[in-house]
Amino acid sequence: MARLNALCGQRFEGRVVSTDAADADMAGQRLVMHVRDCGADEVRIPFAVGADRSRTWVVSRQETGLRLKHNHRHEDGTEDVLSQYGGDTQAAGSASRQEFPADAFSKELFLTKGNPASVTNVWAMEATETVFAYELRRPQRFFRVEFDLSRPVAK
Repeated sequence: MARLNALCGQRFEGRVVSTDAADADMAGQRLVMHVRDCGADEVRIPFAVGADRSRTWVVSRQETGLRLKHNHRHEDGTEDVLSQYGGDTQAAGSASRQEFPADAFSKELFLTKGNPASVTNVWAMEATETVFAYELRRPQRFFRVEFDLSRPVAK
């Protein structure tokens, strides 16, 4: 949380560094994260993929660790049916990396909405002095985007 709060108010451009063919469309677009709405217990990070600004990562402090949720919205502001999925840290992690296995709500959502492979999702976030990374891992799937923290962007 301290590393995220230190980035508050700033935007950073990123790039897909994984090589899964499923991410080719995203890899060809401008990727920007904006660390905002920062507090001691919650940080919201909108993630824009080209003109699509429907995604926000929400990291919050819980009694037993950290929680990551994915808030997906339509252009009109209404919530997408695939939203609020994520998980809580199960291990202490480190000051630079935290992992979030899919929680019970997410597993049920994925099963109900026809995404059974996603029940094994583990998301991770890393923040070093120069790189912020968001990652998704499960059997047969790996996605990672890295943002250059040394070069904030205006928009």
